[in-house]
Amino acid sequence: MNIIIKRAMAALAFATGAASLSASGFESVDNSTFADSIKSPGVCLIDVRTPKEYAEGHIGNAINIDVNAPDFQQKISRLDRTKTLAVYCRSGKRSKKAAQIAEECGFRVIELDKGYINWKK
Repeated sequence: MNIIIKRAMAALAFATGAASLSASGFESVDNSTFADSIKSPGVCLIDVRTPKEYAEGHIGNAINIDVNAPDFQQKISRLDRTKTLAVYCRSGKRSKKAAQIAEECGFRVIELDKGYINWKK
């Protein structure tokens, strides 16, 4: 039942323009859709910025895994593949890179379009 609700929400998001599917298959979503998604127990929230950026402020309960660190893929691969990864960065560029890598590792991924700077508004 939960999967049906998630798929319905994703379809609604796409229909209203709140989300878009990247060429590689992850969802790039707006603030509202992202906020709703990260409330789910089946979602793991990942901040892909540097540790310094993370320390300056982040979304609550986010795990910091720097996408530009040499061991990013290794760290992502250790996470539970039954969970959806919700990734974000400062402006959306690095999180799109991270989302693509995570998807290639076998994860379902949603990405916060326009990043943390837009989230704080």
